[in-house]
Amino acid sequence: MHPDAELMLADFFKQLTVEVRASENTVKSYQRDIQHLSRYCTDKAVTGWADLKHTDIRAYIANRHRKGLSSKSLQRELSAIRSFYNYLLKAGHVVANPAQHIKAPKQARKLPKTLDVDQLSGLLEAGTSSLLELRDVAMFELFYSSGLRLSELAALNLTDLDLPDNTLIVRIGKGGKSRVLPIGSKAVTAIENWLHQRVLKTPLTEPALFVSTRGTRLGQRSIELRLELWCKKKGIAEHIHPHMLRHSFASHLLESSQDLRAVQELLGHSNISTTQIYTHLDFQHLAEIYDKAHPRAKKKPL
Repeated sequence: MHPDAELMLADFFKQLTVEVRASENTVKSYQRDIQHLSRYCTDKAVTGWADLKHTDIRAYIANRHRKGLSSKSLQRELSAIRSFYNYLLKAGHVVANPAQHIKAPKQARKLPKTLDVDQLSGLLEAGTSSLLELRDVAMFELFYSSGLRLSELAALNLTDLDLPDNTLIVRIGKGGKSRVLPIGSKAVTAIENWLHQRVLKTPLTEPALFVSTRGTRLGQRSIELRLELWCKKKGIAEHIHPHMLRHSFASHLLESSQDLRAVQELLGHSNISTTQIYTHLDFQHLAEIYDKAHPRAKKKPL
């Protein structure tokens, strides 16, 4: 592309970093996505951003879709392109945003995997044999008890817990929102057991609730690995990740309460449509019971 087009791109990323103060991950993601568009323009002999039309963006998205990109990835790319063109509009470099009304192809929404109550009881009540396992069970209990995201659990500090009140506060959830969550009695007991040992191994200056053997905050990847190791040790063949415990929390709570708004608040979802996926899980469970139990639901033998 023309050097002026490259300069506009550099100015956009500078504005994202300095003025918008977007996160490092967001900036890198935008850079990667718009570079794909830039290469596409070079292949099509398009030299300037103002030359791209609505039909060009549509053709670009269709090309990316043919290469196997998911709907979610394409939506992310379109979001980056729209943001870039909004910047160009404000700067007076273009007269229209060609990506404004382009939509990514729809893709069937995958239902999250969950564990049933018996599976979770087997996972959480398997018994501990070391200090690290005592810590790990406290983490896993808290995941399922409060429906935390992995990043939220890793960021918890001692001061975020109010065990006498059976509550905790997520200070910075997704979208920068905070929320107060209940902690179940099983999780409270597991945390108290861990805290009795934590105080013996951790410097007083370390605020993190869950720490490594070095006395420093446990990272997200370490938490994932500890769950994998726990499952392997307990002979659980299925791959279980921390988010599956959050999914199970949501599914079981919705199944029992039927209160979608309450589950939305507990999960920290800004949009209730995100929470509604768990109603599909609930119906799927009911449909399976129906197929097995109803005398006229059973399939005829071939």
